[in-house]
Amino acid sequence: MTDLVTRYLQLGLRLGRVEEGLVDVYFGPPELAEAVAAEPAPTAGRLAVQAAELLADLPDGWLRDQVSGVRAYTGVLAGERLTFAEEVAACYGVRTEFTDESVFATAHEQLSELLPGSGPLGDRFRAWRTSQVLEPDRVEALARAAIELGRAWTERLVELPPGEGVELALVRDVAWSGFNEYQGDLRGLTSINLDHPRTALDTLHLVLHETYPGHQAERVLKDHLLVRGQADLAETLVLVPTPQSLISEGLAELALDLVVDGPGGAEFTAALGVDVRHALAVERAIQPLRWADVNAAIMRSDEGRSDDEIRAYVRRWGLLDEEQAEHVLRFMSAPGNRTYLAVYPAGRELCRGYVNGDLARFRRLLTDQVRVSDLDDPR
Repeated sequence: MTDLVTRYLQLGLRLGRVEEGLVDVYFGPPELAEAVAAEPAPTAGRLAVQAAELLADLPDGWLRDQVSGVRAYTGVLAGERLTFAEEVAACYGVRTEFTDESVFATAHEQLSELLPGSGPLGDRFRAWRTSQVLEPDRVEALARAAIELGRAWTERLVELPPGEGVELALVRDVAWSGFNEYQGDLRGLTSINLDHPRTALDTLHLVLHETYPGHQAERVLKDHLLVRGQADLAETLVLVPTPQSLISEGLAELALDLVVDGPGGAEFTAALGVDVRHALAVERAIQPLRWADVNAAIMRSDEGRSDDEIRAYVRRWGLLDEEQAEHVLRFMSAPGNRTYLAVYPAGRELCRGYVNGDLARFRRLLTDQVRVSDLDDPR
């Protein structure tokens, strides 16, 4: 492990002490984590200085991109003022703009054609979703089957290392919807919150995003090929406010399209015993509405709009119910999540444009240290 990588890992672990949740994954040398935990409590200002010092010593490349994100984020934590777009660009390497509401209006029109009837579109959409909700035992059965079929799909694309695997946990009384915790040693734990009503398509989206060919596949492949294969310990750390997270969320968001809506998707869903063709059409129609949450975050951050205005905005344009709108508001209110809302739609669009139906490119996202600037490279 080089001195530069050691400094990066120390920097990231210290960032996790400043704000909980910013270290998404760490499975590197335990003695390094223990040493950082024993240090005096760090400050955001001091970490911003350390990040700037490390940047000065790093050549252009993937690691420098990650440290640039840490420098930007620690600066914000230390009191530097950036607009929403400036912070997204500095942390994740992409620029976001306020999406014209005509985009949402067009999506509403398309959705209205898919969900005909009387009454406001939002009411019709929410009633349709409610009619599709599965019982918890059906969610569990579908999730377990989807994990195995998703693993088989991924294995046909790229060989997974021996001994890898993921456990499924069904939980309640937690604030989040679901996530995959990579535990090192090629193992993961995917948790699904059964308190959240889920349709068949919701369940497939979550499972494929979190497991195969999404987060679990990416982590085990990079652990196997980069950490173990090339002794690149920088990959043992995944930090939230970095380009690494943008690409990780982007490729995971592509999983549903590639597996369920791609070639062989009908056979995949038939094996699961579900028919999600109409739900997929609805999902495609509402994709642009993901940017309504980003608009709301921009309004809150840059314009100082009230919480009531934010709730009303995402309910109107995002077609969210009261509980969903409250969840979006809580999410964007957490300092670590202020700009993370943009990562999902921005990462999805970038990775989708890069892959463009070429599974070899998707395989590269799963196995290589891809930079955001690489996503514009046609090679």
